[in-house]
Amino acid sequence: MTKFNIYNETNAPEGSRPFLSKSKAAFGAVPNLLGELAESPAALEGYMTLSEIFIKSSLAPAEKHLVLLTASVENTCKYCVAAHTGLAKVAGLPGHAIMAVRDDEEIDDDHLEALREFTQKVVTRRGEVGADDVSAFLDAGYTKANVFEVILGISLKTLSNYANHIAETPVDASFVINKWTPVE
Repeated sequence: MTKFNIYNETNAPEGSRPFLSKSKAAFGAVPNLLGELAESPAALEGYMTLSEIFIKSSLAPAEKHLVLLTASVENTCKYCVAAHTGLAKVAGLPGHAIMAVRDDEEIDDDHLEALREFTQKVVTRRGEVGADDVSAFLDAGYTKANVFEVILGISLKTLSNYANHIAETPVDASFVINKWTPVE
């Protein structure tokens, strides 16, 4: 196995330092994922930029985290599921919805369930969802713009989920409370 460094804002490659400093200022620490992505300033900048763009989407904050959490569960990313469990709570996603996603169960809220189900299908079918799937999503009150915003969120998580799989990113101490084991 290849061992990947987890950099901080002082020892990272020069091009990554400003991004890690920005992260530390925002979160009080550099998350392990960002520390590993710092190996490539382009990858780190891409992740952080895409994250900032996704935040601007028209989905509500809780809905954004539902997309990120669902994609991470479908990609079996233990690191991101732990991280987004905590972030989803802060964003106001109800605890029962968070646990349903983590346990691969339906959410007892039709609107949120439609988002979870659509996100899950886009991930598992690699974007090959049918017109009926899109119609069901739209009928649940989402917009055509939301279709593409779900894809944007999945793109963000694909980058981080795959990086975490390859680097075997250790879960940060602040996320350990939300440790997750995939449902068999």
